[in-house]
Amino acid sequence: MRVLILEDEIPAQKQLERLLAVHYPHAVIEAVIDSVDKAAEWLSRETPDLIFMDVELSDGVCFELFNRIEEMPPVIIVTAYEHYALAALKKSAVDYLLKPVGDTEFVAAVEKCRKLPALQQELRHLGKLLAQPREYKQRFVVKVGDRIIVIQTTDIAYFFSEDKATHIMTKEGKSYLSDASLEAIESQLNPEEFFKLSRNCISGIGAIATINKHFNSRLRIELQPPHNRPVLVSRQRVPDFMRWIEGDWQEHH
Repeated sequence: MRVLILEDEIPAQKQLERLLAVHYPHAVIEAVIDSVDKAAEWLSRETPDLIFMDVELSDGVCFELFNRIEEMPPVIIVTAYEHYALAALKKSAVDYLLKPVGDTEFVAAVEKCRKLPALQQELRHLGKLLAQPREYKQRFVVKVGDRIIVIQTTDIAYFFSEDKATHIMTKEGKSYLSDASLEAIESQLNPEEFFKLSRNCISGIGAIATINKHFNSRLRIELQPPHNRPVLVSRQRVPDFMRWIEGDWQEHH
């Protein structure tokens, strides 16, 4: 671990050096600097793993460095003034320590910084996964007697539940029983193409025949092929439904 100490008081410098020697004997102190300008110049050339930074240095306040250095390494602010703590965290410091620094607090702050690169790597990996286009279910398999039938998702008009059973209605008007729940089915569908109108119905965009205003700010939907029960969109879901109809499916999702 490569460490930079920004501190203009010699006793405070020595205390940080002692704490590092005791708890992190393999850490290398790359430099001890007492001014903002010298620190900015050094950081333009070097990138330590961790910075201990006093707030008030010999030529100004250390927070200037957050504006002058584009990518700051993890920073632990070390200060005798508690009112600087909030400002430190607002400036993206990982943690802060109040002088005189105790061993327990020192180790906890350093460990938080040491875990940061792994967390950032994990977040970058997660970001890449989220950026990948999601694959949605292409077909559903149902049983009709001794037969197994494959229904392409593009051939489905809507799904509905009735008498504790889930049904698939095709665009041709054929209804099939499904073993899956509506909740499970909803998670497998492309939200650009399908919307859960109510607790009992998930409709494809092409199955929406007419949209009628209903009392209490709800909407009554007529489906094609026709559904045997009224399908009502609740007042709470109307805004999401209208965004979906207009093609703004990402906000709905």
